[in-house]
Amino acid sequence: MAALAFTHQNLLQFTPKLTPSKPKLKSKRTKTRLSIQTLTASPQASFTDQFVLQLADSLEDSLPSSSSPLPLQKLRDDSSEALLSTQWPSRKDESFRFTDTSFIRNSNIKPISHPPESLSFLDDSGDTQFKSLNFIDGFLVDSSFDSSNLPDGVYVGSLSKLSSEGILKRVSGFLGDFEWGDLFWSVNGLGAPDLMVIYVPEGCRVENPIYLKYISVEGGNEGSKKVPLSNPRVFVLVEKGGEIGIVEEFVGKEGSECYWTNSVLEVVVGEGGKVKHSYLQKQSLSAAHIKWTSVRQESTSTYELVEVSTGGKLSRHNVHVQQLGSDTATELTTFHLCVGDQTQDLHSRIVLDHPRGYTQQLHKCIVAHSSGQAVFDGNVKVNRFAQQTDAGQLTRSLLLEPRATVNIKPNLQIIADDVKCSHGAAISDLEDSQLFYFQARGIDLETARKALVFSFGAEVIDRLPYSFVQKQVKDHVKELLQSPR
Repeated sequence: MAALAFTHQNLLQFTPKLTPSKPKLKSKRTKTRLSIQTLTASPQASFTDQFVLQLADSLEDSLPSSSSPLPLQKLRDDSSEALLSTQWPSRKDESFRFTDTSFIRNSNIKPISHPPESLSFLDDSGDTQFKSLNFIDGFLVDSSFDSSNLPDGVYVGSLSKLSSEGILKRVSGFLGDFEWGDLFWSVNGLGAPDLMVIYVPEGCRVENPIYLKYISVEGGNEGSKKVPLSNPRVFVLVEKGGEIGIVEEFVGKEGSECYWTNSVLEVVVGEGGKVKHSYLQKQSLSAAHIKWTSVRQESTSTYELVEVSTGGKLSRHNVHVQQLGSDTATELTTFHLCVGDQTQDLHSRIVLDHPRGYTQQLHKCIVAHSSGQAVFDGNVKVNRFAQQTDAGQLTRSLLLEPRATVNIKPNLQIIADDVKCSHGAAISDLEDSQLFYFQARGIDLETARKALVFSFGAEVIDRLPYSFVQKQVKDHVKELLQSPR
């Protein structure tokens, strides 16, 4: 289905058609294990992107000199190889048709090689009821996180400090085994200084969520070409019947500094397992934020994502979920807010291959600035053996200023014939009838608009599974909506 673009002056509601597609055969790729430096001087170099090669070289130079665990080194080797044949994405690429990444390419990218020497800016008191694990410029640092309260067998920490051979073997079997990643996935795989591992053994239920806080400290001045790059990476493995909650929060130390956070989260959910994932993105409005979330679910497992993204000059979230067994449930709920010259982009892909799969996706966005843009490209693929699937997809957008833009591409690909599937989209400004309802009860127009705009996003915020996270996000969104633009 062709993508649809809307501006504030051209609003409509519609229900897209279902688009069947033919299955594609998977091809295996032979890996050469050649280094970046070797191929730069070879004839193959003429077919590569020199900018990407230079970036890869700088990433290798920024890595710690000490030896890395075998799984992490393998990930770096595979990523290095992938970058040799990967071009920097442009608007000519379908997946980046509405997302302009030249802001990053035209910058002076400097991979961060070490965390800041002083961590005095960390607030030990925090504004959450749980202590966080802190990533500073992509590096996992010691914090007040208390692992003694975790159930027996649960591991939360860096791969380099993992002493259990059993867990290491399990992680090695899954790490980086993902064929749909793009250039930014490979950049992270090559540049990640370490890997954080969250492991939940069979039948274990972790009561309190693991709170991951990513803080960007190093940055260039607004308008400068300097863009420090960080590559935090987290791997979550939940064995059969295990349950855990993950909260990710991305923030910047300063409000207007330029930097690039390029993050990856891999999640593997075993049979009957459950993962509740909350993702909060509040980066600087001058920053670039690109994130990959890859999820693999075995039969009868559940994965729930609730996302609220408000920051970044360029923010893109790539979500890929693959159901690997029957009776599997997936829920994706996202809210994006543009209050400045921003691009908020969500590209999602859900693949169902087994009977009685369930998936529901709700995407909502507000563009409250004339230069703001939201992008939604949602793909749900129901393959031949995914009979009795229940799949729904809905995107709703609110445009509040002239020239505010949203580009949407909801897409259902259905090959199975016994399914219950639907999708739709709606784009509008606030309705006059709703505003009149408030005014008829003595509420002025400005207050009425603020209440309606906030309630539009509150539907998603209220689905965050933890009350302290809900309050934090609501206060943040209210502050953004009330600030002058």
